[in-house]
Amino acid sequence: MIPFNAPPVVGTELEYMQAAMSSGKLCGDGGFTRRCQQWMEQHFGSHKVLLTPSCTASLEMAALLLDIKPGDEVIMPSFTFVSTANAFVLRGAKAVFVDVRPDTMNIDETKIEAAITDKTRAIVPVHYAGVACEMDTIMALAKKYNLYVVEDAAQGVMSTYKGKALGTIGHIGCFSFHETKNYTAGGEGGATLINDPSLIERAEIIREKGTNRSQFFRGQVDKYTWRDIGSSYLMADLQAAYLWGQLEVAEQINQRRLELWHNYYQAFKTLADSGRIELPVIPANCRQNAHMFYVKLKNVEDRTNFISYLKEAEIMAVFHYIPLHACPAGEKYGVFHGEDRYTTKESDRLVRLPLFYNMTDINQRTVISTILSYFA
Repeated sequence: MIPFNAPPVVGTELEYMQAAMSSGKLCGDGGFTRRCQQWMEQHFGSHKVLLTPSCTASLEMAALLLDIKPGDEVIMPSFTFVSTANAFVLRGAKAVFVDVRPDTMNIDETKIEAAITDKTRAIVPVHYAGVACEMDTIMALAKKYNLYVVEDAAQGVMSTYKGKALGTIGHIGCFSFHETKNYTAGGEGGATLINDPSLIERAEIIREKGTNRSQFFRGQVDKYTWRDIGSSYLMADLQAAYLWGQLEVAEQINQRRLELWHNYYQAFKTLADSGRIELPVIPANCRQNAHMFYVKLKNVEDRTNFISYLKEAEIMAVFHYIPLHACPAGEKYGVFHGEDRYTTKESDRLVRLPLFYNMTDINQRTVISTILSYFA
């Protein structure tokens, strides 16, 4: 079976994990955590990067940091993972869903302003497939209406918008290092990027269970105490050691994924030109990270047949999110603003193909030839 995904392995992970075990510090904020955070601050240009147990934890941390309260509204796409909404719903907010653009599957920036009310506190753009949302428009709206922007850049590590790293454009950015992402911290993991310097001190406190423990370890205070609400949002240093091995060769991983992505694109371009499928669109001002390769088929029946055909050939291809507004919890905790012109229709057609760092050329050729035979 050719899997849809396999976690990236570069070969140095065990060595670094053993070093972490020998250091006598396995919990958060050890040596490997510091290395990873400093690497991301330098490479992406964020004021402060804080490793977390998951992107879900990063989003929850962002909601706490922004003092999201019952009655607040947060604007986001419906075509996203549940964590995007859950983080804010947990604080009592209502998720306000708006339609996506059919070209990138990202939030339609032209539909956001109409959804803003006096209860709106934040906009949460989700960079689907590592392709940037139209951030200039979103940041201008945030400035006009005095709103926060939290970038859900779970899939966007190493992608850019107009030369800026995704996750560093909004007030807060959230990364994922889950095993399905381009880089992993041994299965789970995330990072919170604090791009507004005024939020840094409180972000550290919230991440450390509401204490000023980080300041204590830096020698800034002689004891640490409970200062604020918070939770345990630290990644174990053992996981950071695994992640460090991947960040050291981040560009190598990125280039291999892009190579696989372009192989698919070239192989299926003729099918797209004939109108049989649609391929991903990368806007000119975006540099993507080849997080995924998807195709869009004619309709949900066509997609079901396509997935079944590949499964018989022992190839795993999968569809993606059920739009949140169509889910029981989405109906309870959210509302879709405006017309669902594309969200449901486009999500019903989309299927993701196997793409992972350690995928072999022969396996990719097998996937390509099987897909071509389906359409033949």
